[in-house]
Amino acid sequence: MKKRSTPLVYWHRELPPSDADPIGSHTIEAASDRVPGTFVRRDVAWDRCYRQLMERIDGRIEQEIDRLGGDYAHVLGETIEPRHDDSTGEAWMYGRFDYELYRARRA
Repeated sequence: MKKRSTPLVYWHRELPPSDADPIGSHTIEAASDRVPGTFVRRDVAWDRCYRQLMERIDGRIEQEIDRLGGDYAHVLGETIEPRHDDSTGEAWMYGRFDYELYRARRA
């Protein structure tokens, strides 16, 4: 992956550079690892799973920027929800993120 001096992923109110043109809308999904038990009142497990989900999605979006030939992504919407599997007694976080892909204008 290319190293860049400016951010690749812009979240909600953050705006991508003004010299960037939108080239397509996309959706990406990710999940955290599963943890034993359930999430109780946003406990330590909730926080750990949420942080892990956000780290994963940031990395996944950066991969998609490179794969799709863009320079930046602007996350416009997200749905994050806890999930639980009664049969295994495990919980995890699931996220779906809608973003616009941008390409910098070339001189």
